[in-house]
Amino acid sequence: MRYLPHTQNDRQTMLDSMGMQDMSALFADVPSEFYLKEGEIGLPDALSEAGIVKKFINAAEKNRNAINTRCFLGGGTYYHFVPAVVDYVISRGEFLTAYTPYQPEIAQGTLQALFEYQTMIARLTGMEVSNASMYEAATATAEAALMARRVTRKTRTVIAGSVNPRYRAVTQNYLSRLEGDYVEVDMGILGTDLSKVIAEIDDTTASVIVQYPDFYGSVYDLVPLREACDAHKCLMVVAFSDVSAFGLIEAPGAYGADIAVGSGQALGIPMAFGGPHLGVFACKQKYLRQMPGRVCGLTKDADGKRGFVLTLSTREQHIRREKATSNICTNQGLMCTAAATYMALMGDEGLKTVANHSAAALDLLISKLPSHVVAASGAHYNETVLTFESGKKRDAFIAEARKQDIFAGIPLEKFDKTIEAKHLLVATTEMIEEDDVNALIAAMEVAS
Repeated sequence: MRYLPHTQNDRQTMLDSMGMQDMSALFADVPSEFYLKEGEIGLPDALSEAGIVKKFINAAEKNRNAINTRCFLGGGTYYHFVPAVVDYVISRGEFLTAYTPYQPEIAQGTLQALFEYQTMIARLTGMEVSNASMYEAATATAEAALMARRVTRKTRTVIAGSVNPRYRAVTQNYLSRLEGDYVEVDMGILGTDLSKVIAEIDDTTASVIVQYPDFYGSVYDLVPLREACDAHKCLMVVAFSDVSAFGLIEAPGAYGADIAVGSGQALGIPMAFGGPHLGVFACKQKYLRQMPGRVCGLTKDADGKRGFVLTLSTREQHIRREKATSNICTNQGLMCTAAATYMALMGDEGLKTVANHSAAALDLLISKLPSHVVAASGAHYNETVLTFESGKKRDAFIAEARKQDIFAGIPLEKFDKTIEAKHLLVATTEMIEEDDVNALIAAMEVAS
């Protein structure tokens, strides 16, 4: 935003138009005890526009980010490569909006991009239909739980403890004012045994939510869960954090998922210090009318020409109010366009290459671990948990890695205070090369 301060004349003109003598009259309703006295904030003297720009550039250069470090962070946000064409496309005036394109006459480009996005997401997740996005993965997961309640007319929600803690917290919050049970199944750290989840399913269950790959990166068979859901007539919801996984492993649709939800951040969207990101939501065709969010459709105009429109709008809150299937007020349209651009550029083979490189980097890292560090057993995609002999050694490693500009991973106790402070969640993507792995291992050995 440009640096355009108001002059004293500007302020006085505004006050005159409102019949006020000074600025304090604008805040007459605010109790005096809440006023700050002059000098209490300690703001520096005003700067010129050039001075402001220089000040903030200097401050920004102190930030350490994935681009100027070696990044092994995961847990829901991943350092993938973003081709330059993605930023170019979404920076064009025709696409530069995050809002819903309600006027199809002037938004055909955006609507077509969203339509293509839906098609590609359906293919990538193995599902039949997709919407044109949600805010992000956590709210998409919560919306899936609400959708399952509408479809099944049941009220019990079962969610695995291996689902991303943020997804669980938001889902619990969404359901906290509604009737019915919210059951969170403690699977223990690195637990992949779905029998505990299956044991919680009964005939009052609306949905069972699992993550695949799960929060710890584990990949496992979902067939027994599908069978249990069929037996009790409930929906199987499969969440994910890194959608690039489905360039390599079986997609949720291959396991018969009713709803697939998760993050589309891996599809051409930078980590960006946490956002804005993109919520993916796909489901079976028969549940389309209960799916939240915007849906773009293909139609013809009065002259028989192809056109794109938002369809099934009667589900939305501006028409049906409290009876709407969703009360989100917009979507991540610009992020959808970025994801569509990325997927169109990469194609099937490109997505497979990204997934293969990401998984291979994790295999390389695990193969080089020193004796005092152990990786979790079982199949993983690009993320796993490293367990150190002691919390002291782990913390020493993190400190050493920080000195070398390495984002080493996420201590698991940040998500769950009951977890012993000696575990580290690490992730690899196609951006991790052998010298990055060697640097990480060297830091481990120094801190041993």
